[in-house]
Amino acid sequence: MKNAQVLVIGSLNMDLVVHTPRVPGDGETLLGTSFHRYFGGKGANQAVAVARQGVKTFMAGRVGDDPFGRDQLASLQAEGIDTQHVLVDPEESSGVASIIIDSSGNNRIIVVPGANGVVTTEDIRALAPLMAKCDCVVLQLEIPVETVLFAIKQASFLGVKVILNPAPAQDLPDDIYPHLFAITPNESEAHLLTGIEVKDLGTARQAAQALLAKGVDAVVITLGSQGVYGLDAEGEFHIPAHEVTVVDTVAAGDTFTGALAALIGEGYSLEEAAQYANAAAALAVTRHGAQPSIPKRAEVGEFLS
Repeated sequence: MKNAQVLVIGSLNMDLVVHTPRVPGDGETLLGTSFHRYFGGKGANQAVAVARQGVKTFMAGRVGDDPFGRDQLASLQAEGIDTQHVLVDPEESSGVASIIIDSSGNNRIIVVPGANGVVTTEDIRALAPLMAKCDCVVLQLEIPVETVLFAIKQASFLGVKVILNPAPAQDLPDDIYPHLFAITPNESEAHLLTGIEVKDLGTARQAAQALLAKGVDAVVITLGSQGVYGLDAEGEFHIPAHEVTVVDTVAAGDTFTGALAALIGEGYSLEEAAQYANAAAALAVTRHGAQPSIPKRAEVGEFLS
């Protein structure tokens, strides 16, 4: 397979995670049991997932001119990711997610977008020369949606395959779908985009057919414990979930999308790429944290063998 190049455009967050026996009430102070700081943001997670499959990866987005932003860039660079198109914003803080997890595993999350919220169409316009030499462009919905839509159309115009992970879920205009090579929703995102409640393989097929009718080339719906359903012009496929001990699902979807993009960029078929991405995501849920949980290619290969 060829040496691929993938551009990921999206969010970079610092995840600040506090574990506590229960969530405090108004005005109450509790002692937590642990604190962890993880690099996150769906864009950065997906870039790491691409890079750990051995594929040349470029990241584009914004961070603040602060310690969190500097640490984010250093972490991505340590993964071999090219970050020269991540702009350092002097006016905004870096994106932060404050996460409280109680003893039952329930979480409450507050996200401050910071610099992620001011990624502009002009930022994207400047990426055209880089886009043109990439095999895939990967996007999510944690930066302004108008910027995402502009990026999709620009990459499509340049003849580059665009993979959209439509998360966090929100409505998209119908005219954007024909510009997408692939879309990778989970059940709830597929429901929002199509109005079809995805509960099983039958309803997954209906939702995928509805998305294909909107103009997407390929649909891959992640179904949690039911695995993965895919549909394109070549036909449909279902990949069962791997039986693993689930520890933390936080980056499963990002791992899936990044690994899928890496293999599509290399020229694998949609089903081959989804088989591989399904295994990568299965490994990710057996580990804590967002980026720390994402497996490398050798680990996925060993798991599949």
